[in-house]
Amino acid sequence: MNQRLKHLFHSKMVVRALVEPFLKLNPKVMIKNPVLFVLETATFVIGLLIVFPHYFHSENQMSFNITVFFILLFTILFANFAEALAEGRGKAHADSLIKTRKELKAKRLSQDGLIQVVAGTELRKGDLVLVEMGDYIPGDGKIVEGIAAIDESSVNGESAVVIREANSEYSAVIGGTIVVSDWIKVEITVDPGHSFLDRMVQMVVGARRQKSPNEIALTTLLTVLTLIFLIVVVTLYPLAAFVGVHLEVSTLIVLLVCLIPTTIGGLLSAIGISGIDRVTRINILAKSGKAVEAAGDINTVILDKTGTITFGNRMACAFYPVAGASQEQLMEAAVLTSLFDDTQEGRSIVDLAKRHHITGDLRAYQGEVISFAAEERMSGLNLNGSFFRKGAVSAICSYVTVRGGHIPEELEEINAFIAREGGTPLAVSKDNYILGLIYLKDTIKPGIRERLQFLQQMGIRTIMCTGDNPLTAATIAKEVGVDTYYAESKPEDKLRIVREEQSEGKLVAMTGDGVNDAPALAQADVGIAMSSGTSVAKEAANMVDLDSDPTKILDVISIGKQLLITRGAVTTFSIANDFSKYFAIIPAMFAGDLPELQVFNIMHLQSPTSAVLSALIFNAIIIPVLIPVALKGVSYKPMSANQLLSRNLVIYGAGGIILPFLGIKIIDFLLHIFFEQL
Repeated sequence: MNQRLKHLFHSKMVVRALVEPFLKLNPKVMIKNPVLFVLETATFVIGLLIVFPHYFHSENQMSFNITVFFILLFTILFANFAEALAEGRGKAHADSLIKTRKELKAKRLSQDGLIQVVAGTELRKGDLVLVEMGDYIPGDGKIVEGIAAIDESSVNGESAVVIREANSEYSAVIGGTIVVSDWIKVEITVDPGHSFLDRMVQMVVGARRQKSPNEIALTTLLTVLTLIFLIVVVTLYPLAAFVGVHLEVSTLIVLLVCLIPTTIGGLLSAIGISGIDRVTRINILAKSGKAVEAAGDINTVILDKTGTITFGNRMACAFYPVAGASQEQLMEAAVLTSLFDDTQEGRSIVDLAKRHHITGDLRAYQGEVISFAAEERMSGLNLNGSFFRKGAVSAICSYVTVRGGHIPEELEEINAFIAREGGTPLAVSKDNYILGLIYLKDTIKPGIRERLQFLQQMGIRTIMCTGDNPLTAATIAKEVGVDTYYAESKPEDKLRIVREEQSEGKLVAMTGDGVNDAPALAQADVGIAMSSGTSVAKEAANMVDLDSDPTKILDVISIGKQLLITRGAVTTFSIANDFSKYFAIIPAMFAGDLPELQVFNIMHLQSPTSAVLSALIFNAIIIPVLIPVALKGVSYKPMSANQLLSRNLVIYGAGGIILPFLGIKIIDFLLHIFFEQL
């Protein structure tokens, strides 16, 4: 048995799942699934036939009825077992973490640096803890100092350790994981009851799981089909009596059970729960199952350039003075505008200037700091009557022009050169003069082009939004292969783009981490906020990525696609099954009284009793056979919707017709041997 199957059928999960189906037999629980409720009612009626045979004139059918009863009982237990196993995977996982959480001890740091050992449950948002090699991380948080290798297998099931470090996109850590090397200081970011573990427990408990719109629609369809078959079977009894054919109640019940979509009815919930479980295991919190499934229908993905397509750690690599300014003047002004800029860019500008022996002026600390604002797209410093600014080229040009300055002729040429190189130019000004440009160089993430091609092969449109100038945006867009891009994007632009795509009937997904992303995240059908982002962004989004890896949106979409494909494949297979069962049961029911129906007996089964039992047994065993498919999901390769439909019709449609013919024939042969031995 491979590792995936061992994970699916872990002994503790199986033991728990074997008990749950009996608890779910409560009619109040079963009525939530109309297909299984009809199956349970049918089992109950067969039980009455066994207990009170004289009321139904079924004394001669006792052994047959007992056999049918146990097959139906096993069918309904198998159907509940699938859902119980899916829930059990998450519950066993959660129980393990809850137990660990209760036993965790934290080394809480006070403001004076003293260490106080407390229970992990006493930690609150904002607390600072020290975690050393061999210690469990006591709560969700972010690393503020240090770097360490962390074993996250208790959360995601992966045995490989991951590296987490401060001041990076991989600074988020999860309570219950263990530090296997070095040490870190962690700032707790959630209060008790709002952690990854708490959210996961809420998501994996099936009773609290909200059904998605597609699942509700499919449940409605299954209910209608079940009602139709129920009406057909009920009216079949008087019609048969009218033409002089006697039908046993138990045979009619078998026909009903085999025709209603019991396979998908039993596996529907398991498929939905397992989809949520797969998202959880890549360290993403989904606020509802609806968000996971919506990801499977996404038509457009909006990606921010910085941090998603590129690493985002843009570093200053050159200074280009203009309009007669010296490089020293440019560097001095650049340093003044960056001394209070705590971003990676700001620090890199100061570091590059230091390598040219330009350091910050102590008088700068007496000036007025102008913080960066998304609307103005610039920051700076007011010092001794002078106004130093640093920001986007267009923003600085507007700033200088308004103050009576002019734009140097060579500025556009240098700006275009930096943009063609894929870099980001920052303009620096003093008062109403532009001193020059800073060349910030970013790096495209390896493999991002291939991942975007993967999305495009799914038929998903990719859009890049960036605050960079059009030339830089065009260079990056061409290199990674996005379908379209928007340069110099402001928060309202991102919201407008989302709405425009939705107005065309498309479902939109996007990632973000800042306050300025919140409106678009809330508007998007699937919004993934970074754990390292602002609380506003996390509240607006319907998913939160604990690893702060924006490219995970691609994984979420793949999981959503796989969930929808799995549900569609199993539904197709379940409905196709009915066609084969028809040729097994109908001839067996009427062949004795209506010989002309022998033309439909293409399976040539041993006897009417054997035919009915073979179809019923196949109907029962196909559910546990498909449980691994429901939990693991159908393998998915990017292709168009038409190709995907054709593929599934061949595999699960045609397969759903052919397999029952073979299976029922084999079971009939085995039953014949068994009856002969008796």
